[in-house]
Amino acid sequence: MRQYDQKIAARLQLQPKQVAAAISLFDDGNTVPFIARYRKEFTGSLDELKLRRVQTELTTLRKVDDRRDTIINAVKEQGKLTPQLEQQIEVAETLTELEDIYQPYKPKRRTRAAKAIEQGLEPLADMIQQQGRSGKSPEAQAQAFINDNVPTAEDALSGARDIVAERISDHPTIRSQVREKALRYGQLTSAKIKNAADERGIYESYYDFSVRVSSIRPHQTLAINRGETEKVLRVKCEVAERDWLRPIQQVFRVDRRSAFADQLELAIIDSAKRLLLPAIERDMRRTLTEQAEAHAIQVFADNLRGLLSQPPIKGQTIIGIDPGYRTGCKIAAIDDTGKVIDAGVMYLHRDRDALQIVSDLVKQHAASLIAIGNGTASRETEQLVAQVTASMDGVHYLIVNEAGASVYSASELARDELPTMDVTLRGAVSIARRVQDPLAELVKIDPKSIGVGLYQHDVNQKALSEAAEQVVESVVNQVGVELNTASPALLAYVSGIGPKLAQNIVAHRDETGAFTTRKGLKKVTGLGPKAFEQCAGFIRVRDSHEPLDASAIHPESYPTAKAVMQQAGITLKNSADVRENALKQLSLETLVAVVDTGLPTLRDIVEQLVRPGRDPRDELPPPILRSDVLTMDDLREGMLLNGTVRNVVDFGAFVDIGVKQDGLLHISQIPRGNHLSVGDVLEVKIRNVDKNRGRIGLAWG
Repeated sequence: MRQYDQKIAARLQLQPKQVAAAISLFDDGNTVPFIARYRKEFTGSLDELKLRRVQTELTTLRKVDDRRDTIINAVKEQGKLTPQLEQQIEVAETLTELEDIYQPYKPKRRTRAAKAIEQGLEPLADMIQQQGRSGKSPEAQAQAFINDNVPTAEDALSGARDIVAERISDHPTIRSQVREKALRYGQLTSAKIKNAADERGIYESYYDFSVRVSSIRPHQTLAINRGETEKVLRVKCEVAERDWLRPIQQVFRVDRRSAFADQLELAIIDSAKRLLLPAIERDMRRTLTEQAEAHAIQVFADNLRGLLSQPPIKGQTIIGIDPGYRTGCKIAAIDDTGKVIDAGVMYLHRDRDALQIVSDLVKQHAASLIAIGNGTASRETEQLVAQVTASMDGVHYLIVNEAGASVYSASELARDELPTMDVTLRGAVSIARRVQDPLAELVKIDPKSIGVGLYQHDVNQKALSEAAEQVVESVVNQVGVELNTASPALLAYVSGIGPKLAQNIVAHRDETGAFTTRKGLKKVTGLGPKAFEQCAGFIRVRDSHEPLDASAIHPESYPTAKAVMQQAGITLKNSADVRENALKQLSLETLVAVVDTGLPTLRDIVEQLVRPGRDPRDELPPPILRSDVLTMDDLREGMLLNGTVRNVVDFGAFVDIGVKQDGLLHISQIPRGNHLSVGDVLEVKIRNVDKNRGRIGLAWG
């Protein structure tokens, strides 16, 4: 195991036995949600966050070891692997350290130094590096190296300096120290390229920009990178001479008593300007980008978690409207199960009876909520809908972020779900369903299309997708999935299932009818014992022959759950209050020995026996429903409003206050210690309104 448990435990401040248990469970094919929920006794109750950090560290350490083995074999094949060098490679802890050590041995294109070595100038390079004191001038000693390919002494000295310059640049200690100094004290500057097009002044803040590398903010790095890619900005990283010269001179010492002192100084300057500093600048830019992307991906993941965790609005008939001018407003009505019961198109500018169309639809289907997409014409649609809600008791509306609705509409999944519906109408269905059950609907869309991030299209897309999948997997398994109604897209994120098994489950359901128990999953093609073990606890079968199938209690713990109920003298047919009161009388510490299970698992079982299958989203504040229109003209400084957080970024949070344009609650206005998430409902105060630029400044209410 190469002491992975010890290393990871030290880095994450965990117990080695906890980490060792987690690694063993990972290697046995267990998922993070399953381990976090059903293997607490093994890991000492490590939660999902800690388990994912262990998993990330484990992956990194194994990558480092794979690269370590590759480098050792490559150097060995060159016949240059000494015991000392092998020891250096073995103790290196990061990929960067390994690459620094490997740099002198790495196959290179035909460099100036390689050409000089071919010309036999390496001994002369050794003389320069060793700063010998023979008494002869460099030119005199270079005479011995003149040949047809090296016609003059200066040519010989120049080639020898090239060799020394490459040795300096490739030296691992020098690279490491200069890189460290550069990342601490280096200066990043950007300037506008002359005549570059930036009509909207997007990058104006970076036309004449300079900042210490250690102080740059992630969003600044990403903005500068984008400006450089779009050929608007020219970017440089500068390292002060003292920060690169001193590390070099500590290894390649200039001896003023040597005739070769000037030659070594020339080689040092050439190495720094031509080889070392350009390489360090690339390292700096790569490090800054990786750090900024990691931060942006985390911001995206946090926002996505908040969005997917939005509480569903249950038991209502909802009308979804996908606004539009030229192609009209697409309208769809769904019942309380999400089934489409009506759909059509309304033209705001052509239908004089548009108001009547919406009113009739509400009355016909007894709809209580209208969901409006926030795209083109949403403002005008909202004004129309507000007239409807004002004239009907109990009918409200809300604006829904429609990002990704068009992506879903044209997807294969949408074609399977709504085969007879025109592609343009499917977006309205998606908008309505996003209110009814945000999680179930949003999992159908590529998370990158949802639009809750920071420069999410500029970051490493593979890493972004992995982070998104982890968040979706986490939320889906925390909430649980109703086996008989879940779409393949939702089932695919259940622990142990995946896309192929999800399709098989739905096909089995369509062919044989609704599942009557969790055990019925074992009859699905391709779903073996391991997959069942991983997924069973996260699946819900509400009308099962086994009442515990509707809970988050794993089938492996059914005997324990039944023993607990027997000890408490209850069944699931008793009311929640009766069950809770009876279970409170039990001593869990005493009960552990009776039912032969661990205390963490026992606590989870008791919690589920009180409220089987509890949806954690129900504890969150519901979305704000509106019945009237608010415009920027209505806003006044000091006005207090309730708003919903739509996006959280480095510099604050964007809050929906009922106006088409979200307001910005700047980070300076958020009291210390308050952490905002997408979906949070809070009171805010209007600080300022800029109608011309469409900007609203908010303060904490």
